[in-house]
Amino acid sequence: MSKLLSILTKSIMLLLALTLVLTGCTSTTSNSSKDTKSSAGYKLDENTPAWKLDNRKKTTTLTWYVNADWWNTDYGHDFVTKQIKKDLNVDIKFITGDDTKLNALFSSGDIPDIISIFDANSQVAKKANTWAMPLNELAKKYDPYFTKVASKDSMDWHKLDDGKTYGYANYSNTQADYDKGFIPATTAFVIRKDVYEAIGKPSMKTPEEFVSAMEQIKTQFPKLIPFGPSEAFGNNLQDYLGVALEKDGKFYDRNLDEDYLTWIKTFNTVYKNGGISDDSFADDDTAYSEKVKAGKYASMLISGIPQKGGDLQTYMSSNPGKEYIAVDGPQSTVGNEPTLNQSGITGWMMNYISKNCKDPAKAMQIFTYLLSEKGELLTTYGIKGKTYTVNADGKYEFTPELKEMRLKNPDQFKKEYRMGEFFFFGHDKYNALSDSTLEATKQLEAWGKGKLKPHFILEGTDPDQGTPEARALSAIQTNWDSTLVKMIRAKNDNQYDKTLSAYKKFLGQNNWDKISEIRSEKMDVNRKKLGLK
Repeated sequence: MSKLLSILTKSIMLLLALTLVLTGCTSTTSNSSKDTKSSAGYKLDENTPAWKLDNRKKTTTLTWYVNADWWNTDYGHDFVTKQIKKDLNVDIKFITGDDTKLNALFSSGDIPDIISIFDANSQVAKKANTWAMPLNELAKKYDPYFTKVASKDSMDWHKLDDGKTYGYANYSNTQADYDKGFIPATTAFVIRKDVYEAIGKPSMKTPEEFVSAMEQIKTQFPKLIPFGPSEAFGNNLQDYLGVALEKDGKFYDRNLDEDYLTWIKTFNTVYKNGGISDDSFADDDTAYSEKVKAGKYASMLISGIPQKGGDLQTYMSSNPGKEYIAVDGPQSTVGNEPTLNQSGITGWMMNYISKNCKDPAKAMQIFTYLLSEKGELLTTYGIKGKTYTVNADGKYEFTPELKEMRLKNPDQFKKEYRMGEFFFFGHDKYNALSDSTLEATKQLEAWGKGKLKPHFILEGTDPDQGTPEARALSAIQTNWDSTLVKMIRAKNDNQYDKTLSAYKKFLGQNNWDKISEIRSEKMDVNRKKLGLK
């Protein structure tokens, strides 16, 4: 309860701060108008990025706020930012903080030149027109080349009600990105190769087959945990089974889908048979990691394959012939195909140029530069011939010296080079240029080809922060998390049924119908943004 009150207090304070910004908007806009009407000092060319046209001798200094305490504030000393400084003739003073710090900045009116946040659906983002400048207009006035490197789909997705786009997101993946194969699947059902072969490579597609396979593992490999860990049972399983994202154009409660619940009941059977350990529900990330590195789980439904790649590789290197492989695991009992999810069009980090920006022309040049191929390659791989080469297969790879440093002394690599870290405008399509996939995850990612389906229609459909429905949804999600664990661990059918019934009752007591209505309305908005009927 104290945590909830703290969150609510912060939200209210932030709303008040934004209100102050809005009511004081007249003077701010006036100053901004003076800036945006001033000459950029160079002749615009839609076919040439403005940073190449700007010949001002004096170095510009901009402040850049990142709403994350963990961000590396160093600038101009590593390979990447040293090159940015040289090309753009700009110094950047990074400021970091959390929502409280951001709230204080808005309250004081001392808003930095550039702001990066991590929630495109926050009140800060929704009210960006009160404190940020529209990128469409800045591009027209200072750097028309921006429109050549910015994704139109991403720009359209983040338009506010006034029809203007104020923030640009990194890792904003469009339908075209999915269609071109830039986005790898990161979910798979995996099983140790030696275990799979020992039990006869059985089919595990139906509930009966899966239960049987887990019993065989328990009998033949008594020291192993047949299935784990607990992260498998939520959205990851729903996507793996291909549970519908919507029904008849309306929001669909995937948690209560009959096909999905059939499999939850199946996992309950596996649990009762001793195939799922109680530790799986209590282990922290460290304990989970250690078990994967030791091969303690016979099988897993994992999501975030790249993040788990190191653990999988550690196990594979020490246990040749026993590595984890992806196979066809649980399948829909009603014939649905997998609809694996990955990063969506909303992206992750949102970047804005504030109305207080001292030099919006230079800020716009930074955005264009980092979005261009030159900037993307620099921040991902460095400079060709100096830090990376392109092999005969067209794949980008670091020089042997940097490969060794990255592997043996990653802290030195981050400090001196910083490739892969300066990701304000990063995109998966540039990561796809390299063959950096670990040996242990290549087959896993290959299995997922053709099984990805964007979940764009569901993005940003939760009730607005601070509303009664948002608070109700938070309570429902917390309740569902505990309900799911109780269902998996139910000792008998009666306990299982009572747990599920209690959850359904909780939905009715917490305005679920209104929440579903709001989500359906927001899905309609998403359809318009996506150009869908």
